[in-house]
Amino acid sequence: MSTVIRPATPHDLPAIVALVRGLAEFEKLPGPDAGAEARFAADFARGRFHALVGEAADGALHAYALYFFTYSTFEARPSLYLEDLFVTPAARGDGLGGRMMRSLAAEAVRSECARFEWTVLDWNVRAQKFYRELGADLLDEWRVCRVTGDRLVRLAALA
Repeated sequence: MSTVIRPATPHDLPAIVALVRGLAEFEKLPGPDAGAEARFAADFARGRFHALVGEAADGALHAYALYFFTYSTFEARPSLYLEDLFVTPAARGDGLGGRMMRSLAAEAVRSECARFEWTVLDWNVRAQKFYRELGADLLDEWRVCRVTGDRLVRLAALA
């Protein structure tokens, strides 16, 4: 399958949300509801995140990568953080995922980033192997910390 990787546009957002739902199904999580879809579009318009898409010759999107920039205080340079990478099952095995990752790496270099980072689920052994083959280190010593929902509201109330 021949695909072009390009930056996402507002026109792509409904198809990207459908791909996000495909990722949620793969991860056995609930996908975005209508409210989340509206926030997604508004946040894209505000520049809170960026996305690349893999577009087939017929205009169908078969992949997306959603990313944003963080900042490394130790390096005093930005980092590119990949939030999501999803390739439809029909397009897997054709190298599209690798091409998306190389495009993201090129964006990190263009943006003078010190790092390109992401997380991977512990059960997704196939993805871990894929990332190692790209040259990524899996950092076992780092743990993701998260505060959400009511606990986030309670913590904020203490400010």
